[in-house]
Amino acid sequence: MAGAAFQTNPYNLHNLLQSCHSGALQLPDFQRSRVWDEDRIKSLIASVSRAFPVGALMTLETGGEVDFKPRPVEGAPDQAKNAQPSSLLLDGQQRMTSLYQVTIRNSVVETVTPKKKKVRRWFYIDILKALDPAVDREDAIIGVPEDKIIRENFGKEVVLDLSSRQAEFDNLMYPVAMVFHWNEWQMQFIGHSNAKGNFQEKWPIINRFHDEIVANFASYQVPVIALGKNTSKEAVCVVFEKVNTGGKPLDAFELVTAMYAASGHELRKDWFGGDGTKGRHRLFAETLHPAGHETGIIANVANTDFLQAISLFHTRDRRRAAEAAGKHGKELPPVTGNRQALLSLPLESYQRYEKQVERGFLQAAKFLHMLHIYRIFDLPYQSQIVPLAAILADIGDAWEHEANRAKLAQWYWSGVFGELYGSAVDTRIARDFMEVPAWLKGGDAPSTISETMFRSDRLKTMRMRLSAAYKGVNALLMKERAQDFRSGQEFDHTVFFGENVDIHHIFPQDWCRRQLIKPDEFDSIINKTPLSYKTNRIIGGVAPSQYLTRLEAGSETNPRIEPTKLDAYLASHLIEPSLLRADDFKGFMADRQKRLLGLIEKAMGKEAYKGDVPEEGVDDERDDDGVEAEMTIAAE
Repeated sequence: MAGAAFQTNPYNLHNLLQSCHSGALQLPDFQRSRVWDEDRIKSLIASVSRAFPVGALMTLETGGEVDFKPRPVEGAPDQAKNAQPSSLLLDGQQRMTSLYQVTIRNSVVETVTPKKKKVRRWFYIDILKALDPAVDREDAIIGVPEDKIIRENFGKEVVLDLSSRQAEFDNLMYPVAMVFHWNEWQMQFIGHSNAKGNFQEKWPIINRFHDEIVANFASYQVPVIALGKNTSKEAVCVVFEKVNTGGKPLDAFELVTAMYAASGHELRKDWFGGDGTKGRHRLFAETLHPAGHETGIIANVANTDFLQAISLFHTRDRRRAAEAAGKHGKELPPVTGNRQALLSLPLESYQRYEKQVERGFLQAAKFLHMLHIYRIFDLPYQSQIVPLAAILADIGDAWEHEANRAKLAQWYWSGVFGELYGSAVDTRIARDFMEVPAWLKGGDAPSTISETMFRSDRLKTMRMRLSAAYKGVNALLMKERAQDFRSGQEFDHTVFFGENVDIHHIFPQDWCRRQLIKPDEFDSIINKTPLSYKTNRIIGGVAPSQYLTRLEAGSETNPRIEPTKLDAYLASHLIEPSLLRADDFKGFMADRQKRLLGLIEKAMGKEAYKGDVPEEGVDDERDDDGVEAEMTIAAE
């Protein structure tokens, strides 16, 4: 019977900190060197001083499948670097590092003030305040500058001087660095107070301070979840995602970084750059970025996306090797880019494919621009960039041929209008990576095309920018050379950014409301189209017949437009001019729905479903706030 892969036990805090000092307990090398800010350190000290819980730690026994490169806790002595750790601290790094530095290390601590200023601090417990039940314990924890003198009035006035042990005794300020050295401090205090002649007066206070506060540090127990050496890589990744309490959960990239570091490869430098070199993160962000903008269409490609694309190549190689060895069916390893594949990606495979995959992502940016998708905001699916880049990396220059580009576009739009890349996409990505290149060479159409059907009634329910299909219609209109109502310019890359092009209503919202038309109707993508900011200002909230008259008449800043030319501009947006001029909303909606449907069918290379069998479920294109607002119970 399978047992738990971990144990939960209380560990003595002092022993844990001593393990940090000796190097028996270290950090995985990917953990950042960081100590909490000053206020959080004070809160941590206050909690331990009251024997309050500060949360569990999580460790991983070394010597198992997950072979992370170790690194001592920040501030540990040099000999700790040469020690072979028995365990690695996976969760609780900041708590343990902070406690180690303020208690064991006996050195000034580098931290940050609430005003985001880097400072160096010593920490003390104000003995009298700590013993006063009316005082908040955190107010009894004092941080003092490196010279141990607190000054006010721009440094002119000394309000507390703790620069000597004798001054600490006189002010009854106990250094946190001495919490595990009570006997030493006590003997020094007795000698000092005897010399001062106030031992009888102060000793009861000091004795009570030890019993009520200092003793809590010596006896403090920390719950530790100890993962055994047999814990799998995937389990460690899940642990970070579900349990990590130190901010952003560590992902597969951080874990792969640590594993590669053990072989001497700095994966983080590949991605983020360093030593004057530009990493891939910056390279992708700057690719095809427009003037006046710092980032382009693939700026949001994550490091795990990049590894996922490489994993597709690596797992395909494994499958091909198995096929060559005579294996078949379930004996063949899957082609995949899932998390387990990332965690199992060998360094040699990463290095073999990194340049090829990098080029694939750069080509993906060009491909998306060809489809008139210029901004991340208008990108239907971020997740679809991964198979697109992997496919382009695989086929190389073959994508430059018009026939192949047309097929790639058909595959891309099928994914968009089939709305296939919204969730649980690992299987879809792997399948497309295998099927699309084969299709380009004369094989069967990929399942993303063959299994996808667009429903004509879907156009009526596309109302939110969050919808991939909504964004897809906008891009298709621009790709079909739609012209701005006012300027007649096509929406190429330069015009798009120079004229602040966005999706706007054709029958204005205000006019629709006055006609008592419901938002569910007029907010549909059927009633929207790409227009420049200036054009939308002219449209205002009036009837189409009125704003068309304005455009034809012109103004001081806009020359008049011939009616026939304006009709041509409208037609480029798949709008029947006569319906717009007659302010025929219902006729317009029915006519344009058919035209947009034809546009989508052309992009997907197949007919849409026009039947009357309703799709299962109810469309809900609200944002998260809208959903939450509806679910919230109103106050009575």
